Amino acid sequence: MKRTDLTILQRFWLETLWLGARVFAVMPYWFKYYVVENLLFVLLYYCLRYRMKVVKTNLRNSFPEKSERELAVIRRRFYRTLSEIFVDTINMAYMNEEKGRTVLTVKDVEKHVEAVHGRDWIAMTAHFGCWEYCSYWGLYERSQMLVAVYHPLRSKVMEELYRRLRNYENSMTVSMKESLRFYLRNRTGGIAGKNLVMGLIADQNPPRRPDSRWFRFLNQDTIFFDGGEKLALRCNLPVYFVKMNRLRRGRYEMSFELIYDGKEEVAEYEITQRYVRKLERMICECPELWMWSHRRWKHKRTHAGR
Repeated sequence: MKRTDLTILQRFWLETLWLGARVFAVMPYWFKYYVVENLLFVLLYYCLRYRMKVVKTNLRNSFPEKSERELAVIRRRFYRTLSEIFVDTINMAYMNEEKGRTVLTVKDVEKHVEAVHGRDWIAMTAHFGCWEYCSYWGLYERSQMLVAVYHPLRSKVMEELYRRLRNYENSMTVSMKESLRFYLRNRTGGIAGKNLVMGLIADQNPPRRPDSRWFRFLNQDTIFFDGGEKLALRCNLPVYFVKMNRLRRGRYEMSFELIYDGKEEVAEYEITQRYVRKLERMICECPELWMWSHRRWKHKRTHAGR
């Protein structure tokens, strides 16, 4: 979407929101994370009770072995995470290299840079912690351009606002329906001579198709996007699972785990299955960091399928 697509009123609201975000981003750490975040938590958890029914149902179905008290602890911590992610995201409105390397560190960065240098590859992540920080990989390997594949928002104003938050020198956004064509068109020369990293958030709820593959995930039959696997097999691209570890408020450590090396002979849906297992393990380790407010299980398996 171009700015010319916006009406005068939409441009006004966009610039107002962007100015507010920029001002907020330069405020002191203690104010953003110990005043604003706490106020947001009270608003979401106690006042609005934002999607509380969805969160309760998802947690109960995912962890039937846990007591109501244990689920309540996870639920409360999740709303803390949700409040923090809002602050994290707006904090991206003013980001330089020093600040980017502060909010996101990369475990074994030299090892991973050596492994992917000079190659295109796929990074499969999830709505876990502040996933938006993954775009700062370009601060550590400047020879690569991170292409964040996403679903465009319905609101033109919010769509443009998020594009501004996500796009910078070594990061750009591409809609999911354009992602395959985009890669095939640019894989030879890259973008500005940089190798491409296709960043996929693969835990969203995809449209149900007659040939949809079901996986057992968090004690429920679940459909996953398989676009990452199809792209990897078609173009012989290595696939890495992106693991996010929260260090403290607004600070994360990112690490990469190889799922597919781009050469191995694998069975159909094996790459997606490996992603699902790694994601499930990460969620079970820190359940409060996953987005339980998403209506992830809208589709139900009604008959025996693949």
